[in-house]
Amino acid sequence: MNASRRTVIRASLALAFAPAAFAQQALPLVEVWKSPTCGCCKDWIRHMQANGFKVKAIEVESTAPMRAKLNMPERFGSCHTALVGGYAVEGHVPAADIRRLLKERPDAVGLSVPGMPVGSPGMDGPEYGGRKDMFDVLLVARNGSASRYQSYN
Repeated sequence: MNASRRTVIRASLALAFAPAAFAQQALPLVEVWKSPTCGCCKDWIRHMQANGFKVKAIEVESTAPMRAKLNMPERFGSCHTALVGGYAVEGHVPAADIRRLLKERPDAVGLSVPGMPVGSPGMDGPEYGGRKDMFDVLLVARNGSASRYQSYN
């Protein structure tokens, strides 16, 4: 095989694998502020990692100061607060919704799943017996209002 043919084959292979490699690189780091003892936060972090995100966990006694710093209203609070791609993510938001947020880039504070609904990522372990509560992912606007971003039944 001549050198130019090898070059074409290598370039074709590189292009074939480029979309997957780019998708992995395109995901920003997720910084998560959480309690050192919260198991469901650890499970949500595993959910994010399983969906291609790199996660840095920061253990704190209270997530309220970080929630305030990121302009996430307290009424949308949950057990952990995250920062990803410039957006606040509060609670058990599915990775697919975070990917959508990062793709659409709305002018917003971020996403929230208030409380800790059973069946949401991190709240879906065997200890819940397969139970799944309905929950909404909210898009939190800069003025503090929110709208439904995605619903889960």
